[in-house]
Amino acid sequence: MAGLAVLALLMAVWAWPGSPARAPLRERALDVVLAWLPRPPATDTGGTRVVIVDIDRATLDRVGPWPWPRARLADLVDAVAAGKPAALALDILLAGPDRFSSPAGPGGANAGDLRLAAALAAAPSVLGFGLDESGPAGPPGVPVLLAAPLSVPAIWRAAGLAEPPAVLAAATQGLGALPLAGDRDGPIRRVPLLVLAGDALRPGLAVEAVRVAQQAGSLLVDADERLQAGAITVPLGPDAALRLLPQSAPGAWEARTLPAWRVLGDPAEASRVAGRIVLIGSSAPELGGLRATPAARLTPSVQIQAEAADAMLRGATAWRPGWLGPAEDAAAVLLGLLGLALALGLRPWPAMAGMGAACVLWTGGAAAAVPTLALLPDPAGPPLIALGGFVAALLARFARDELAARRLRASFEQHLAPGVVARLVADPRAVRLQGETREITALFTDIEGFTAMTERADPAELVALLDRYFDMAARVVTEHGGMVGKFVGDAVQGIFNAPLDLPDHPRRAVACALALLRETEALRGSDLGRRLGLGRTRIGIETGPAIVGDVGGSRKLDYTAYGNAMNTAARLEEANKRLGSSICIGPGTAALLDPETVREIGTLTLRGQSQEIRVVTPAALAAATPGASAPPP
Repeated sequence: MAGLAVLALLMAVWAWPGSPARAPLRERALDVVLAWLPRPPATDTGGTRVVIVDIDRATLDRVGPWPWPRARLADLVDAVAAGKPAALALDILLAGPDRFSSPAGPGGANAGDLRLAAALAAAPSVLGFGLDESGPAGPPGVPVLLAAPLSVPAIWRAAGLAEPPAVLAAATQGLGALPLAGDRDGPIRRVPLLVLAGDALRPGLAVEAVRVAQQAGSLLVDADERLQAGAITVPLGPDAALRLLPQSAPGAWEARTLPAWRVLGDPAEASRVAGRIVLIGSSAPELGGLRATPAARLTPSVQIQAEAADAMLRGATAWRPGWLGPAEDAAAVLLGLLGLALALGLRPWPAMAGMGAACVLWTGGAAAAVPTLALLPDPAGPPLIALGGFVAALLARFARDELAARRLRASFEQHLAPGVVARLVADPRAVRLQGETREITALFTDIEGFTAMTERADPAELVALLDRYFDMAARVVTEHGGMVGKFVGDAVQGIFNAPLDLPDHPRRAVACALALLRETEALRGSDLGRRLGLGRTRIGIETGPAIVGDVGGSRKLDYTAYGNAMNTAARLEEANKRLGSSICIGPGTAALLDPETVREIGTLTLRGQSQEIRVVTPAALAAATPGASAPPP
């Protein structure tokens, strides 16, 4: 019940809409899992679909500090355009006119902007825009056609945008959104495919670069909410963003990156961009384009856009459709119920192994679903929910077993050998405290002349003698595998073959009786025994079915046995008085012993029984015991 309650609580917190922990946990787990997936090898720019021209620190040192005049940026665009790329996109927000040159054309355009516009017009180019809550909605962008009403509740939206000057925008074939937003825990894991500026859907920079490279005149969102840019199809998801996967192997950033100073200084470098998407950006801190990602704490934003464009071109994308969340909830419940069943049905180590295997299977399946099904299941949430319920159930079971172990110790530690008690504590299910019927051998002892001894003995000496006698009797019984049932006055009750199976229990009981006689005689010969006049010990033994269990109500439990074998053993102990014997063994035990080890000593009709029985004694004692029939005791 405790495990089920914890599982229900964890499920309620985890499945609660807007749970602040669910998405960060999922994304961090995906970061770990995705890092283990195989990735394409790093190659030089001749083998990549996307090339970055990086305005790096070395370029700033050679060409000049940032910000550059638009004419200088135009020189770089000209050099790239000469290589005939499939598309050229600038991961730089060119807001406002060029402040390094004065107006020199119609509409207030200055010489720097006109120079850059001419360079952009020489290649299929894309510029970026920002989102601005106080900015204008801007001119119409590339058409985004919808095959059905679009449901993207988490799409990034703003009232307006911050766009390049009109002269630059007119020279390009597209505008794409530049902003990149980090998740709740900080790192950027998504690149917007579409954003909402005012009432208009507009593409992200990577999408627009891919569209221009595909020479598609528009974007289409089909009925399955997949964005199509020419031959490229990308699932949108509820946030209309592309979840970045670690597509590039280590070293791929450097392999696909050309320093801007080399492109400016060597026309041969520009030829390496032919037919590819080129992104111009910067890894220099001066340009403010460094972002935290799972790949690196300082990732150039141009590398993030390049990863997104490359993933779309490769078709290496994955998403979270709307049904995936409820499916994960169901999986968490099923895993949790499996964990509860394992915790309650198996011992701790097998249960933990089974639960661990189930969690590993889920996480492995979630990882495999990324490349095979293009899905992004949560690899950690369902296993953690299930583990929470499993641990609670395991702790509850531990507490229950500990209580059972204490109860067993309380019931048996005074009656059984320590090794037997340890076995019972290790496996409480080995004994049925509620009661069971099993064959036992009962042993009853009594001290001859005990009443007379108590009348003449000093109380302190009597108690001391009884303590020694009972300690000896309990030790001998447990050493022979028996259980000390109870002490009643001067009598000792022993039970063999309970609570655990005891092979050859009749023989063990007889051996115990002989040992009791020897130990008693030694005690009788002690100073205290002689002074008090300790009498002989008489013993009765019988084997048969009995009901054994823990009785006594809720306040005092006592594991004991009931049945004809118990009553007969008690009667046989009394019969020793009439027979002059020390050990009287009933027919149930005698039938299970080697006939050579016993001798018949008489025939009895016990009180409460109608048939005569033959009784025997150990052969070692038979010479001192007269064999005669005796009346009922």
